[in-house]
Amino acid sequence: MIKKKPTAKGTSVKVTFELPADVVKESASVVGTFNDWDPSADVMTFVKTRKVWKKEISFDAGETVKFRYYIDGSWRNDEEADSYEATPYFSENGVLEL
Repeated sequence: MIKKKPTAKGTSVKVTFELPADVVKESASVVGTFNDWDPSADVMTFVKTRKVWKKEISFDAGETVKFRYYIDGSWRNDEEADSYEATPYFSENGVLEL
């Protein structure tokens, strides 16, 4: 699940990324153009009360972000991305328009 929430001034957008607990065995992270595709940069946290993995990241309003999840050593896209873009690695990245 992806939730976008613009700030009151409209200069940035807080994006909440969530994955259901049954999708992740040990670890997950949000990886993309905003962190140089580094799986250790934006690690998701498990929320026991909701049984989800979650990460909130703020972006500049108007920015276009390419991203994927890195889950237990494998890459995965989010079905709720605004669109998808082909990569030179025969896969696709999710795209968010902020």
